[in-house]
Amino acid sequence: MPMPRPSDKAKAYFESVLPEDPRVSTRPMFGQVAAFVNGNMFMGLFGDDLFVRLSDADQSALMREKGASPFTPMEGRPMKGYVVVPSSWLGQAGKVKPWVERSLAFTASMPPKEKKAKKGKKQPKK
Repeated sequence: MPMPRPSDKAKAYFESVLPEDPRVSTRPMFGQVAAFVNGNMFMGLFGDDLFVRLSDADQSALMREKGASPFTPMEGRPMKGYVVVPSSWLGQAGKVKPWVERSLAFTASMPPKEKKAKKGKKQPKK
């Protein structure tokens, strides 16, 4: 199954709900875009779906909203802790921003992600 690509509208939506916080960074992830705090991903796009990382209680609350679903980038393999925001909320930053803020706060409370050591370049054989 080919990897979905986010539309320009979804990318603009992502940018519109991205917190203006100096701890937040973004980077591409498998042709998508994701936001990080302390090296931990807290929100991202998968195709046109926006997902957020939440505490167990907040996951339950968001899942009660019509259209919310577990984030499942590979069929049958949901990513623990992540929920897809209802697609009907696309363009409704007022509904989405509180969930993004909860996601940022929850993820910022986690220990910073340790950077993996970069593998050294192999020297060419002479």
